[in-house]
Amino acid sequence: MTETMGLKPGLRVLVTAGGGGIGRVIAETFAAAGAHLHVCDVSDAALDDCRNSFSDWGISRCDVSDEQQVATLFEDVRSHLGGLDVLINNAGIAGPTGGIDELNTNEWRNTIDVNLNGQFYCARLAVPLLKQSSDASIIGISSVAGRLGYAWRTPYAASKWAIIGLIKSLAIELGPDGIRANALLPGIVEGPRIEKVIAARAEATGVTYEDMEREYINKVSLRRMVTAQDIANQAMYLCSPLGANISGQVISICGNVEVL
Repeated sequence: MTETMGLKPGLRVLVTAGGGGIGRVIAETFAAAGAHLHVCDVSDAALDDCRNSFSDWGISRCDVSDEQQVATLFEDVRSHLGGLDVLINNAGIAGPTGGIDELNTNEWRNTIDVNLNGQFYCARLAVPLLKQSSDASIIGISSVAGRLGYAWRTPYAASKWAIIGLIKSLAIELGPDGIRANALLPGIVEGPRIEKVIAARAEATGVTYEDMEREYINKVSLRRMVTAQDIANQAMYLCSPLGANISGQVISICGNVEVL
């Protein structure tokens, strides 16, 4: 993989929510290619598993919606990695499922705090470190909900659209410093998280789980879900010399989700 992707040896990478799910697969993929990893998560169990599995990884417990916790995270990153080449802003939550008139302001704020503000808090502290790198890159994980309307999931969709605006702006702002910024838009990623989303959507609309899952798949041109490894592979490409001139781009990895 290292030879194919051409990842710079020893690349220093921070993956938020890297203890499990998509973030864990991204972190493992970069580590296998020779990168030095630091991950954070809110799950103690996931972080313990990382410690047991990867003794050379930097590990921090961090809720990215908490500005002070993010500040502590970056102290850990500087101590462990001595700098930073790649920030992968992966942390995010699904948020509530329901009609706009059924949502409360706390549910809205929590989704925005984690999905959007968390990326801001991390980016603002990462940039001074990235400016010292000769191979700097920011990847913001958005969603196909960031290019499509998403009924019953308005807080999630709004936050994911906003991430694209953040990334597009950072690409322009940081380009003169040699820092690339791109957004990845996963589609329907197989695993426990989408199963919970489908179950909640099925309950909200009064249909069976099986019918709702079929409805989701039928909205994908390739009629299949994608995997976390698909997302990790694209992140690797963007952070390798093969992606050296790719910045400000919004890349869907979804099998072409037509509508949500």
